[in-house]
Amino acid sequence: MPDFLKDSKPRGTVIVGMSGGVDSAVAALRLREAGCDVQGLFMANWDDDEAYCTAAADYQDARRVCELLGIALHRVNFAAEYRQRVFDHFLRELAAGRTPNPDVLCNREIKFGVALDYMHRLGAEWVATGHYARVAHEAGGPRLLKAVDGSKDQSYFLHAIAPAALARTLFPLGDLPKTEVRRRAHAAGLPVHDKPDSTGICFIGERPFADFLSAYVDDAPGPIETAEGLVIGRHRGLAFYTLGQRGGLGLGGRADSQPAPWYVAAKDAARRALIVVQSPDHPLLLSSEFEATDAHWLVPARAGGEFDCNVKTRYRQRDLKCRVAVQSDGRLRVRLEEPARAVTPGQYAVFYDGDVCLGGAVIWRLGVMARAPASQAIAYNQTFVAEGS
Repeated sequence: MPDFLKDSKPRGTVIVGMSGGVDSAVAALRLREAGCDVQGLFMANWDDDEAYCTAAADYQDARRVCELLGIALHRVNFAAEYRQRVFDHFLRELAAGRTPNPDVLCNREIKFGVALDYMHRLGAEWVATGHYARVAHEAGGPRLLKAVDGSKDQSYFLHAIAPAALARTLFPLGDLPKTEVRRRAHAAGLPVHDKPDSTGICFIGERPFADFLSAYVDDAPGPIETAEGLVIGRHRGLAFYTLGQRGGLGLGGRADSQPAPWYVAAKDAARRALIVVQSPDHPLLLSSEFEATDAHWLVPARAGGEFDCNVKTRYRQRDLKCRVAVQSDGRLRVRLEEPARAVTPGQYAVFYDGDVCLGGAVIWRLGVMARAPASQAIAYNQTFVAEGS
């Protein structure tokens, strides 16, 4: 019995979300090899006729894989649901000066939301995807676990799905490294064994982000300022920038500054000002405390009081030790054992106890580093001054 099935023996049909890539292909392959009754579902979530949209080619790749495996492939379009439940929220967050993560919402609202309902209508008892994560199906409920391959772990993006959805989900790749996934795909003759991984945002694809965004967000230019208030340039609109960003600022070769890169350190939405600094470890880029809202807990016991755990404030970040205090209104006050760089409002803080994903919340406001000079401890928009600073 494969490791991903040791806690569950799926009966009935398992429908695999087929993306046209190697990961979902091997997920379907492993289920087939385990003797499961497998079908595939290809989802189109974005209507776009431009060259960057690969949905047509991806569908053909998914169709070829399913034909080779001898399984049925269904096709459905959730573009309307995606725009309503994910993209509209994405635009609202950008307009509010935050940096949203649409991949988390896509998983919650589409892949493990409307698509899950659709799979059940097709007769699925279980669903599976090519995500790198694990789920332990236990008597007390499902637990979301990190993948064995830490460099590919995607539990960060899965923390917001409903426990009821997780209870009927399989992640066949959670115990495999990516190199082994490609090896198995090649050995099985799957036509996508060497297909490059997709690295774009879920609905944007591999296109330039600013060019895409300009079609939906009006330019609202303003000053680019140093932490001391010196105006050194103009930006095209706060929505086009994120904290920690290096490059794309047009500030190279200034005679009045050091020959070092500039980094986005803060946004002052009231003045439309973009604040930049020249050190990746500048105090304005470091946070030892932040508030988070809209918490979603996969382990209910963590929904109150105070506790110690680990947190990631962005994907691929190492685990950071922290203390979480759940406020009476459900918001979280998170204190980090050591400062973290570029903690960004709108992104997600995801909490862990070892390999177990406890849940997550949306980063709302940042705490200014206590060691920052008074002249730099600026309470920018959506920023609070930490107690004792």
